[in-house]
Amino acid sequence: MRLHRRSDRPHPQTRRHAVGRIELEIVGATVVGDRYPANFDVLHVDPELPFAAVIDGMGSGEGSRLAGATTAASLVGRLHADWPEVNARSLRAAVVEAQTRVRAAGAPLHELTGCTLTALVAEPDGGQAWIVQLGDSRAYRLRDGLLELFTVDHTAAWLGLLHGWYAADSPEAARARYQLLRYVGHPESPDADLIATPLRPGDTWLLCTDGVSDQVDYHLLREFLADPRADQGVRDLLLATLDDGGDDNATAVVIRVHRTG
Repeated sequence: MRLHRRSDRPHPQTRRHAVGRIELEIVGATVVGDRYPANFDVLHVDPELPFAAVIDGMGSGEGSRLAGATTAASLVGRLHADWPEVNARSLRAAVVEAQTRVRAAGAPLHELTGCTLTALVAEPDGGQAWIVQLGDSRAYRLRDGLLELFTVDHTAAWLGLLHGWYAADSPEAARARYQLLRYVGHPESPDADLIATPLRPGDTWLLCTDGVSDQVDYHLLREFLADPRADQGVRDLLLATLDDGGDDNATAVVIRVHRTG
């Protein structure tokens, strides 16, 4: 097992939010890894709203850092301003605002300014949540022992595999892996995927950047998410990315749904 730098050990943030007859336990953490000198992921676990997001900057320059910070600030500000309104219309407007702000922030730079976004926000009555997705960060759900991927990677690789253009282990697939078709800051301002999903007590959700999903396989993901201690599950998940080589910044949020009444 690799010896981890003290400064790169995960330190989970935990929040609990009562919504309707359920409580959401939200735990998130992030690690730098060994590839980059700094962390270009952004983690947001909201202290007031039942909302969390993972954001992954594209590249390791100022455009990456600026895109992530701008997206987080824009989305958080808009969701707080709109609360308790949470629906497809308000979320689409929030993403459009983030797109506009990121493009404006990147205009003076002579480099790519963009990032991925995966977020989950619950409606105030706790009946359902919305997943907001742009790019190749992901959302998974563990229910009754079955771990399912809920989002689609907005990459040329995913599109090519879906349509049979090349094999999963081919050089073509490898080259297409990092060709993002949709992201925050894209010049065409593409729409985000919005997924409405019920919140059932006992469910566990994972939001993660590709530094997690590329380095931890399905069976280990399921094992870590099944840990009854959500904070320990997050720690073990991120330590596993470091053990696998720490080839990317890695960020994860675990959201556990509890019954309250």
